[in-house]
Amino acid sequence: MRRSLLWPSVWAAVGFVLLIGLGTWQVQRLHWKEGLIAARQASFQLPPAPPPPSLAAAQRLEYHAVRAAGRFLNDREMPVAAIAADGAAGYDIVTPFALDNGKVLLVDRGFVPTALKAPDTRRAGEIQGPTTVTGPLRLDLGRPSWFTPDNQPARNEWYFIDVGAMAVTVAPHVDVLPYYIDADATPNPGGWPKGGQTAIDLPNHHLSYAITWYALAAGLVQIYAIFIRRQLKERA
Repeated sequence: MRRSLLWPSVWAAVGFVLLIGLGTWQVQRLHWKEGLIAARQASFQLPPAPPPPSLAAAQRLEYHAVRAAGRFLNDREMPVAAIAADGAAGYDIVTPFALDNGKVLLVDRGFVPTALKAPDTRRAGEIQGPTTVTGPLRLDLGRPSWFTPDNQPARNEWYFIDVGAMAVTVAPHVDVLPYYIDADATPNPGGWPKGGQTAIDLPNHHLSYAITWYALAAGLVQIYAIFIRRQLKERA
């Protein structure tokens, strides 16, 4: 009788350990995600800093507000296909920003609907002359997914922000900083582009995943207990 119950017991034990392990892993992911969100929110609330001079310095200031003085190079703006928080299709307008020290900072000025992609449709928002811009520092994370189309720099068609490729498009010999900033929600003349699009909160479903795995483990224990009782009754 013991031999007949050995392998069901082994597989039940393996399944139980696996399910508990998956649940525990999701709990660990939950704590990691909560810490990441808290760190972003804390950085987002700090006073603005000047633009860091290097990528190493920028990596320590991700989501920290940056304030820069200079002027927009409006004739070189790059529209990046985007979806607004309300689901509307349009573009994020990335514009080179010439700093007073001669370097160039890429600025995601914010969202415009598809009908306002052309600069001629929103001339009021094409700020001319010296100005300042403030917003959280963002690092170049590359292609968001395999389904995202390739950028077409020669046609000024962009589907994701690529600081390196955009820097070459701005001018191959200009010193473009290796990161970009999202403009804050300060209104632009004419209302467009609409800044303040930075997403601070991240999807966080790890608690529900953990509960699911633990519930499956509990269900497995119940099923195994019913199976054992029936086997023992049959052999009594």
